[in-house]
Amino acid sequence: MAKLTFFERQIIEHGLHKGKSQRAIAKILDRDPSVIRREIEHNSGDYLPYTSASAQRISERRERNRRQPKLEKDLDLRAHVITELGEGQSPEQIAGALQEHPPELLRGKHLCHETIYQYIYAGEGRYEYLYSCLRRKQPRRRKQRARKPRKATIIQRVSIHERSVEVAKKKTYGHWESDSMSCKQQKETISVQYERKAQLVRIHKVADKSAKSTEMAIRDTIASLPQHLFKTMTFDNGGEGACHTKLRDDYMLQTYFCDAYASWQKGGVENINGLIREYIPKEAHLAEMTDEDIYAIQEKLNNRPRKGLNYLTPNQVIAAQVGRC
Repeated sequence: MAKLTFFERQIIEHGLHKGKSQRAIAKILDRDPSVIRREIEHNSGDYLPYTSASAQRISERRERNRRQPKLEKDLDLRAHVITELGEGQSPEQIAGALQEHPPELLRGKHLCHETIYQYIYAGEGRYEYLYSCLRRKQPRRRKQRARKPRKATIIQRVSIHERSVEVAKKKTYGHWESDSMSCKQQKETISVQYERKAQLVRIHKVADKSAKSTEMAIRDTIASLPQHLFKTMTFDNGGEGACHTKLRDDYMLQTYFCDAYASWQKGGVENINGLIREYIPKEAHLAEMTDEDIYAIQEKLNNRPRKGLNYLTPNQVIAAQVGRC
């Protein structure tokens, strides 16, 4: 039901002044009598009569307090969120760290990551262009579009549906996902490998998107860690995964492939690609980036606290795992 207007409040005031009953006033306004009763009870005092001006003022103040989001009411909390966004933290990381390790000034205060997104996209944050602090820097929140599947052509391809439940549930370490990232009108490519449980990433700049270049990048990834931390590798259906049989045979590495156009089935590496885009946008010139530049980006991500790791970093988790073994 629509809220009472100032004109209707003036009619209520006039009716009460003339001695009309609440039911009679409700009939004039074509409102339920309970609406008139609540309006008078909520917007008048014990000793002051109901007036339309004071009722309108009280109602507007109550509405402002009710609708004002948490980040617009709490200046300290808002300043903390804006600072952390500027430091490259995601809304989920900010909310999680605030709950697990709050600063002394904000102890006892909690925040949902969705509240931060709402402030960025629908609240006052939209006037501050805070979306530019997010990984993908999208001015609007977008939905994924579905695409029609196509038939895969990779030889000796093993479907992801044959992968064990242990991998899907992240029960053990050593299960990786691989993907490629390209920039506009450039042959050079970024090859990315991601360990599902530790959330560790390896990034390599390769000459092209060929299967051979991807194979060499994965071999470099395997060389960077103990062999027992490589049990499976999951690819999409791009041609860069065509050399998977060599990796399988040389390292006893079981390989799997997602369904066509189902990149969400290896969502870990897809998400890490979005984080990498913060440092390597599509317009970047890969030829100008050195291996040291790529490594620095890799380690920034590996030293970033993760919610799924109880806000430890992937490097901390993998170091503890290597030490135990």
